[in-house]
Amino acid sequence: MQKYAVNQHLIETLLAWVNSGEIAIPEIQRPFVWDSSKVRDLIDSLYQGFPIGYVIAWRNPNVRLKDGSLSEGKKILIDGQQRVTALTAAILGHYVVNKTYERIKIKIAFHPVEERFEVQNPAILKDKTWLPDISQAINGDLFEIAANYFELNPSVDRKKVQHSFSNLMNIPRKQIGIIELAADLDIETVTEIFIRINSKGVVLSQADFAMSKIASNTEYKGNELRKAIDYFCHLCIAPEFFKNIIEHDEEFAKTDFFQKMQWLRTENEDLYDPDYNDLIRVAFTTQFNRGRLSDLVSLLSGRNFETRTFEATIAEKSFETLKNGVTKFINETNFKRFLMIIKSAGFISPKLIRSQNAINFAYILYLKLKELNINAVNIEHYVRRWFVFSILTGRYSGSPESLFDFDIKQISQRPFDDYLKEKEEGELSDAFWNASLPQSLDTSVASSPYFHVFLASQVKANDKGFLSRDVLVSDLISLRGDIHHLFPKDYLKRHGLDRSKYNQIANYVYMQSEINIKVGNKPPKEYLELIKSQMLNENQLVSGISNEQQLLANLKMNAIPLEIQQMNVDDYHAFLILRRKLMALKIRDYYHAL
Repeated sequence: MQKYAVNQHLIETLLAWVNSGEIAIPEIQRPFVWDSSKVRDLIDSLYQGFPIGYVIAWRNPNVRLKDGSLSEGKKILIDGQQRVTALTAAILGHYVVNKTYERIKIKIAFHPVEERFEVQNPAILKDKTWLPDISQAINGDLFEIAANYFELNPSVDRKKVQHSFSNLMNIPRKQIGIIELAADLDIETVTEIFIRINSKGVVLSQADFAMSKIASNTEYKGNELRKAIDYFCHLCIAPEFFKNIIEHDEEFAKTDFFQKMQWLRTENEDLYDPDYNDLIRVAFTTQFNRGRLSDLVSLLSGRNFETRTFEATIAEKSFETLKNGVTKFINETNFKRFLMIIKSAGFISPKLIRSQNAINFAYILYLKLKELNINAVNIEHYVRRWFVFSILTGRYSGSPESLFDFDIKQISQRPFDDYLKEKEEGELSDAFWNASLPQSLDTSVASSPYFHVFLASQVKANDKGFLSRDVLVSDLISLRGDIHHLFPKDYLKRHGLDRSKYNQIANYVYMQSEINIKVGNKPPKEYLELIKSQMLNENQLVSGISNEQQLLANLKMNAIPLEIQQMNVDDYHAFLILRRKLMALKIRDYYHAL
């Protein structure tokens, strides 16, 4: 069955459709990211008669209205947004929203004698041989523009310039290919077609389609909802953008959404900076009890899963439900209390959180349990446990959507305590703590989720840095401290060990740089002798540790085997085995105390 139609249309026809809303440019997550020179090159290609590729549109399905009539769906531009936006900017003179969310104009100048395009600049504005803005020429009176040009440049070859002007004015009448995907295609098929057609292999995510659906629906204020999602994510990263919204989007500044995100203008917390994909996923899963974003696209289209028809009432209800989810996501109390829970588990820095899916589902869990009126103390306990559980088991690293879908249904249908115990008994047995986890710690990847959980356990326990008397691991993490080697790297390299061996995470420890410098390239046996020597001589040349009790306590809190005090390079392999076991046991005790 033919899944699409390919047609050639005039540029001016495409732009007319954009102006009338027949084709919706949804202003999805990406602002206009092309630089001005790329716009210039696109116009030059059209002028020269070169093809500029296809754009892909997907027609919204026809929706049955309450009175039984059908409303014909608009086309949504799902690929080619940058090119079409560039055309509206250069030819129609429209504003574009750039990477920093500023409204700017991109003006392309034309030299009719040299038949050359350039981005308008101060030098061009002073040079009368240039037309400073082609949009004014294309949309103006050609005879008047030509007459004015010849008056300013009487010596030019009139015939040549007139030919150039004619070619310039014909740019809107050049053709562009439009691939229109069938309205009845499901989201997975559309995604596959997009990937197959797109020569760059750019993968458009399910969230991109959802944002397109949201933004193109003005009847249920989808465009306002899209802005709420977009602006919230931007403000999380750049609070100073708040002023820009007030100055350049007065309409949105009057909405309830904007009032609900005002707290972000002074917020500099960066533990969880969600993007549009994260926000949509959390809001959708929480409110719809589903995990697959393709279902959201269908619901926003008004799909009735039983009758396989599209109904306006379902679309309206779906938009309202999603709006409710977004409102709960951006709520200051919800957001801050959730972050407080994550921090209380020891995850105080974004560099300790490498699984965006894990933190997304933790927020889903928080919002869902709150909706179910679970006791606040229990919510904190459950969210901490599940967050760490999902990291340790890599729960959302494989097929996150299917597991999101499975977990949210379980949470909605049974007591969460029962579900959590069931998962722990099945996946966190003694074999996990004693064998599987130590084996997982056998890696040289510093970004290992298991190492991050170990560091979180140290933060939670208020552990001191290695050989520090007062400085906490949490201080070293927060203040951009460095990870150092228990068996110094250069020492191991001198003895022939390669990177994969000396960079084992079981050899890593947070340690003050000044102490590390004093330790130098000595084996543990030698530098720990220095520590013991300073105890006897009552000096603190290497560390603030002043007695053996403090030293042994410091080794224990850093999960370092006591045998290290007698170790050199020959003992390194045995040391790694011992420390991995101690690290795993520390993580186990930490987990059970959450």
